[in-house]
Amino acid sequence: MDRPNTSPETLSLYEGIVALLVEEVGAKPGQMMGMPTLFLGGKAFAGLSGEAMVFKLDGESHALALALPGAALFDPSAMGRPMKAWVRVPVQHASEWSALARSGAQGLAKAG
Repeated sequence: MDRPNTSPETLSLYEGIVALLVEEVGAKPGQMMGMPTLFLGGKAFAGLSGEAMVFKLDGESHALALALPGAALFDPSAMGRPMKAWVRVPVQHASEWSALARSGAQGLAKAG
């Protein structure tokens, strides 16, 4: 399966969020499904997919992310089988990415 291309500018935005969350919550960068991913306690909560970030969210943060223009449930296979908890948020909403990543990390922390 082909992975979407990521521009250097988008990669730089993602790397800034990685640095922030490593510092704030002890997130660990890694790879999942061939994409750069952030983990907390061994569980993924955010990642970079092409010109978008993807976030594992629930409740109000999930609804708010999906309401952003261009956002959609993340379908890594592109075969009409989206991951219901994961939202893909395009780069035009990069100003929301750090808050959404924090929400994803908080959701994992609550789930224990």
